[in-house]
Amino acid sequence: MPRLVLASGSRWRRQLLDRLGLPYAWASPDIDETPRPGELPEALVHRLALAKASRVAEDHPDHLVVGSDQVAVFDGEILGKPGDEMTARAQLGRFSGHRVTFLTGLAVVDTRNARHWVCHERYAVVFRRLSDAEIARYVERERPLDSAGSFRMEGLGIALFERLEGDDPNTLIGLPLIRLCALLREAGLDPLGTQGSW
Repeated sequence: MPRLVLASGSRWRRQLLDRLGLPYAWASPDIDETPRPGELPEALVHRLALAKASRVAEDHPDHLVVGSDQVAVFDGEILGKPGDEMTARAQLGRFSGHRVTFLTGLAVVDTRNARHWVCHERYAVVFRRLSDAEIARYVERERPLDSAGSFRMEGLGIALFERLEGDDPNTLIGLPLIRLCALLREAGLDPLGTQGSW
């Protein structure tokens, strides 16, 4: 039985975690992701990443549970998943020619030792100037309705950008692997080691 659990139903996050070569299980947490009034983006992604990991941890004693959450921030506004094509087109229209910052919260809950870690990574994308026709074609082809910022970095979304700015491009997809590796090592599970006490 894997001692690592990913608290996410996202196939993109699973594909990222697969890269580490560690056995793991996954479960999709059911939590309310609504921002609280006045909640800062950093606080929001910390809270939601930890809430997702904690919800799944309830059913996984003696495990390390990984939770993650992402939001886009533009003009001081928190933008989540668009949900429909009209909203996706509107978001991308606003982003055209501008820099958008993405915050990805990361939590690791150690149910064996009753401890946890929470952090976030920041990554920015600079959108090139996009025509309405390009935006409409992109949304129709990719249907990024469940992705923060209305695009998928792991797909055709790369065609929307002028440049990327950040330390770990995996952050943009939704699971910052560099930081995750550091947290797993601290918890005693080294992706390049003998798995420590796990």
